[in-house]
Parts: sequence; C-alpha cells; structure tokens
Amino acid sequence: MAIPHLQQPSFLLASLKTDCVNKPFVQRCHDLEIVIEDFPAKELHSIFPWLVESVFGSLDGIIIGWNLRCLQARSNPTEYSAALDFLDPSGPMMKLVYKLQAEEYRYDFPVSYLPGPVKASIQERVLPECSLYHNKVQFPPSGGLGLNLVLNPFEYYMFYFAISLIAQRNSPTTHHISTSNSAYFILVDTYLKWFLPTEGSVLPPPSSNPGGTIPSPTPRSPAVPFTSYGMHHSSLLKRHIAHQPSVNADPASQEIWRSETMLQVFVEMWLHHYSLEMYQKLQSPHVKLEFLHYRLSISSTHHSSPVQSGYQALHAYQESFKPTEEHVLVIRLLVKHLHTFTNSLKPEPVSPSAHSHTASPLEEFKRVVIPRFVQQKLYVFLQHCFGHWPLDASFRAVLEMWLSYLQPWRYAPEKPIQCAEPQPRSVSEKWAPFIQENLLMYTKLFVGFLNRAIRTDLVSPKNALMVFRVAKVFAQPNLAEMIQKGEQLFLEPELVIPHRQHRIFMTPSLGGSFLSLRPPTITDASFKVKSHVYSLEGQDFQYKQMFGTEIRNLVLRLAQLIGQAQQTAKSMSDNSAETMASQSFLSWFRFGPSEINGSYTGNDLDEIGQDSIKKTDEYLEKALEYLCQIFRLNEAQLSQLMMNCGAAQDKNGKKQLPDCIRSKDGLILTPLGRYQIINGLRRFDVEYHGDPELQPIRSYESATLVRLLFQLSTVINQRFADQMERHCSRDDFIGSFCRYHLTNPSLVEKAKHSPLVKQKPRHIQQPRISLRFLASYRTLLSLFMIYFIASWFCIGPVACTFIILLGYFTYAVIMTFFTERRKTHQH
Repeated sequence: MAIPHLQQPSFLLASLKTDCVNKPFVQRCHDLEIVIEDFPAKELHSIFPWLVESVFGSLDGIIIGWNLRCLQARSNPTEYSAALDFLDPSGPMMKLVYKLQAEEYRYDFPVSYLPGPVKASIQERVLPECSLYHNKVQFPPSGGLGLNLVLNPFEYYMFYFAISLIAQRNSPTTHHISTSNSAYFILVDTYLKWFLPTEGSVLPPPSSNPGGTIPSPTPRSPAVPFTSYGMHHSSLLKRHIAHQPSVNADPASQEIWRSETMLQVFVEMWLHHYSLEMYQKLQSPHVKLEFLHYRLSISSTHHSSPVQSGYQALHAYQESFKPTEEHVLVIRLLVKHLHTFTNSLKPEPVSPSAHSHTASPLEEFKRVVIPRFVQQKLYVFLQHCFGHWPLDASFRAVLEMWLSYLQPWRYAPEKPIQCAEPQPRSVSEKWAPFIQENLLMYTKLFVGFLNRAIRTDLVSPKNALMVFRVAKVFAQPNLAEMIQKGEQLFLEPELVIPHRQHRIFMTPSLGGSFLSLRPPTITDASFKVKSHVYSLEGQDFQYKQMFGTEIRNLVLRLAQLIGQAQQTAKSMSDNSAETMASQSFLSWFRFGPSEINGSYTGNDLDEIGQDSIKKTDEYLEKALEYLCQIFRLNEAQLSQLMMNCGAAQDKNGKKQLPDCIRSKDGLILTPLGRYQIINGLRRFDVEYHGDPELQPIRSYESATLVRLLFQLSTVINQRFADQMERHCSRDDFIGSFCRYHLTNPSLVEKAKHSPLVKQKPRHIQQPRISLRFLASYRTLLSLFMIYFIASWFCIGPVACTFIILLGYFTYAVIMTFFTERRKTHQH
C-alpha cells in the first residue's frame, strides 16, 4: 500500500524493490543487513515503512510479505533461518529500528486498521484507556482521508508484527502448518524472553555512538482535545528516574519502555476485540458522564474534520470477529510467559521503607503486569470465545489457554515435593490473592464451560477429554476451597466501605501505563474482590455463586449426561463383535484375501473404534469422580438424578422416547430431545414401510448385487404375476406355502409408524419374490462357510447345493405349518 508521508522514493528504495524481484530470499536478507550497517538514518528513514510492509505484509492484505506464519524449518530450512536471524531482537531489523529511534523519526499508522472498539473510540474522540494511544492521534487536514497514529520506529514495527497474526492474507497453504513450529510463533517467544526476561534486566539496544543511549519516547501534546477512560497519572518510570542519583546506574530504567510498548501492542492487537454490548457494559458511570459533558461541549461548535455520530461510530466495528486456533495458541504462549515473568519477581524486602529505593522498574513491572495489562481484556476475549466458538474439538485450544491462566503455580520456580506415590499437588495458600482478584475467571467462565459441555457429544473422546481436563484442574486440592472463600468475600455485606454505587473502583485499566503510580495498598480483601467483579461486569452485575444451588443443578445435569454417554459407549463396545465380523468379510470381498492383514481390514477399524470407546469411558469416569470431589456429590444423588432424568428403562424394557412436546401437528422435539438423539441416548422406534425392494442400500450389502438381483426379481414378478396370484389364493397347503414365500407377513402385522405421522401407510399386498437377501454379506459369508466345511467331507458344490435346498424346503414346510396354525387360532 502507498506510504502517504513519503514524497518520492529514493534511489536506495527503488534498488531494494528491484532486488526483491530478481534476487533469492537469503541474498536479499544479506544485502539488507549491509545497507542497514552502511547507510545513515536519513536514507534508511525512507525505506523503513516499505521494509516493514515487505516483511509482515500490507495492512489491506494484498501484499503477503514473508508469510512468517507458514514459514517452517521442515519445509524451508534456509529461508526459516535467514528470517529468524534478520528479525532477531539483536538482528539487523532491530538495529535499524534503534538507529531510527535515536533520530526520533515518526511514522503514520491508520486508525482504521486498529481493533473495532479502539477505532470506534478514537473516531468518537474518546481516548482509549491504554497509554499506548496517548498523544499519538493525528487528525488529517481539511479533506484528509482518515485518522492516523503517529508512532516511533519501535512502536511502528511492533504494531505491524502483532497485527500480522490476525490479518487475513491471500496465501493459500497446500500443506499442514504446525503453529508452534512456525517462524512467527518462534519470534513471539523470542521477543517475550528478550523484552520480558525472567532473569536479569532488559538488554540495552546497540548504539551507534560509543557510550551513548537511545532516548525513550518523549510525550507530545495532543492535536485535539480528548476525553478519556479515567485518570492518567504520571509515569512511574519518570518518578523512578527522578529519585535516582544516576540514571546510568540502572540501564533498565531507560529502556523499560520497550517492554511496556511491546506488551501493550500485543494485548491491544490480540485481545481488544468484543461486541457492542460488552463495549457499552465496560463503560463505568464516571466515563459515561465525562463523555456526555464532552458531547455537550462540542454540540454547538464546528470542527474542520467531520465527527461520526455516536450510533454510527459504535456500530462501525460490528463485523464478526472470529479468532483462529493459531491466534489462541499465540495468546496462550503470551499468558504462560507472563506467569513465568511475574513469578520471577524477587521477594519484597523485610523493611518497607527500603522498597522504593531498591526495586527496579522491571521489578515494578512484574508486580503489576497481569492486573494492569491482561486481566480485563483476556476475560472479555475468553467470554467471547466461550460464547461463539463452534461446538467441536477445536475448542481445546481456548480451553488450554484458559486453564493456563488459571494455574500460575504451574509456572512458579518452586519444585514439587518428591514422594513415593504421585499425588495431586495441593494449591498453596499464597495463591489465594490471585484467585480472589481473578474470581470471575474461575467461576463465571466455569459456568460458561458447563453450558458448552451439556451441548456437546460427550461420546466423542476429544470432547470427553475436555470435560476431564477442566474437572481435573478444578479438583486440585485446596483450589475449590479458595474459590469458595473468594465468593464469600464478595458476598460479604458492606458495613464500613461506602455503597458501591458511590465508589470508583480501581480497575486494571485505570491509570493508563503500567508505570503509572501504583494505587494505594488495599488491605480489605472483600473490597479487592468486589472491585474486580464490578470492574469487569459493571455495577449492576448479579453474581451467581459457583457453589450455589443453580450451578450445582447444572453440574448434576452434566453428571447425568456423562452417565448416559458412558452407557452409550458401553453399548457401542458390546455391539462391536458383530461389526468386526461383517467388516472383515467386507474387506475380503472388496480387496481379496491378500488384503486381509493389510490396512483395510475390519479388525483394524474395530480396534481403532475400541480404543476410542475405551478412552471416552476413562475420561468420563475420571471427570465424574473429579466433579464429585469439587461439589461434594455422592452416589445417592447421582443415582436419584439418573432415575429422575429418564436414564432408566420403561416397563416394557425398551428405552423411552426422546423428550418431546405434543402439539396439534404431532410431537415436537425439545432441545433436550435433540441432544438425546444426536448422542444416541434415545430414539424413535421407526421402521421403513415403503417397498422393501426400494430401501437404501445398506452398509452390509453389495451395491452391485442389490441392483442385479432387483432387476432379476422384477423380471420374474412381471412375467409370473398371474400364476403367483392364483397360487396364493388357494386354500390348501400349496397356497399356504406360496403365501409364506411370496408375501411379507411382518410388513402386514408390524404396523409401527412415526409418532409424527397420524395415518398408517398402505402396505404392499401383491405377491412377489425378493432375492435381495442374497446380496447381504452375512448371507454370502454363511454360504461360503457351508461350502468350505462341505469340502472337508468331500462333498462337491452340486451335492452341497442340493443338501442346502433340501434343508431349506424342510424348514419352509415346518414354518408354513406353524404360520397357518397361528393364523387359525388368531381368528
């Protein structure tokens, strides 16, 4: 896309564009490294926007760039290594960034490509709460096309790098891509470890002047007045530096802004997506009042640039946001690293007075990074995923990302105690503050998962595994008790603290930068929990207790569905022997005896099915055990629930019908009834009542034989229709014998029909012969076995055929006699 702030491309830029077409990738990287080393910042300034776009692709998706998300060492090892070396935090690209940073160049980034809520806020002249946007919005002159953010080189580079994860590129992939092995995923991990180190300080950037430093961004005055999301305090970094006797004594105090900037960009680009309803709910009362005053103040004035109406601005970003599995996996990587980064915080000194003089900016960052940066936006992002993600196994990525956030102790440096028998590791009491300050992450999202679980096919081993994973995490010793304690703190009456409607809660988003002044220490644990809940869900939020009656009933409902899914899995396992036999012969019939031990055998297919059924049963059994531990359920409650919900059989020993509502048009399935049918828990007892010869070809039949035998039967029935009718009308034994073979008694006697159909179908009474039974693999297998066994006794095919016909004739005579006798007694 065009670079608006460049007047004319330099000769260097034109030369590099030509090299992109004529030179191989590795050679281009090498040439770029030489250019960055040799040319001054003034020349490099003109090529920087083009270079960033050529690496990460254009914002409009037309230019693909290096396609880092699909670049892997297995498929393209040379290009993979060259790209990682060039984009490494100490590589040529970052050297270019720091070179331009020293000269304080600025670059424009269109606001229209920011996440929807941010774009709508800026267009409405409401400054977002993130300090990343402060003093950077530039309105176009009269007749301009749109708003821009004026960014320094490091910010500009990180914006492009982060947004390339969610940008849709016109790059169809022809092979399977492993996200965790892509160059983009590796670079995210590298940047996190470099700029958010768990040991030591952030390494200072290289400087072209010996002993010199790269200045941190200086604040710029806003071009137009903005209202904002709350109060913006002075930077903690500036306060920290001002109190130090020597700035050079702590290099991290100069360069900590890179860590802040990178993390802010990642969070804003990857997590700042939500619906209009959530956008409106997150607006606190004082922000709404502030915004109202601003709208009234500008209602009578005229501006050079048109301002969108509030309604249009809020609806401008309502395009459907559908995060991909790759997107979620990268966020999980971010969450895991932030837990490791936070847990590397050094213990606070015993003397409180020594803290302000000894703690470095990086240590301060570790202390507040999750509540100030991640908590709110990650919660909203997870809520969106829980409510909109398809009900399939791909939800596992979202689930694991959520569980990673819920378990910061997994990323703590402390080592587990070695014991003879491995036991579940108890959650230490030191994590109680984290659990209380993230209460909704545990409780409300757990309820959201329950609502998803009861709508999924629990017979599927992948879905059963997800239920098992969640139950196992929440069943960790001491975790449920700490969650319950957090709920009790939230529900405590406010005796001393003023009413919440007259209180401004300190939300994670208030204060802008993480380096803002830290809020005063709050000793009231109840106030902390209430502040967390109301800041995320609004002042009028009605909290549902995770261990209350309503959620407990939901858990019991899930337990009942788990029991039904186990019964279904067991019934599938019991019926596997017959399936194995038919599938084995099917493989032999299709592929010949040489393939019986190959990959097409029914035995192999059955073993795969058996393994899946076994895994499903194991996962569900353990999940049920964990749920009983968490919510203190007992066997008597589960048995009563199974009985009440209709898992038992009716008086006739048959399964009940699916849950329905009777109407004038027949029975209508309820949502529960649809779930029961989808999971095979219940079914309507419906039989086919049309022409038996025209039934769909079954999996146990040979399609070719069915068609050939149908044609043969049709010819016989048409040619001998009169004779068959005449013989079936006789009253003697011959008539009975013909009626037994040429009519279908079961079709007349069994009048089962769908409960949705009020009229019985008309039955076929015309005598006919049907040879379709000879197309069944089971029949063919039986005949084959008979001929095979007969050959052991030296009985030839002709003699064996005669014996089979004689035996069947005897059987038919006996059955004809008993059939006529039963009809006589019925009349």
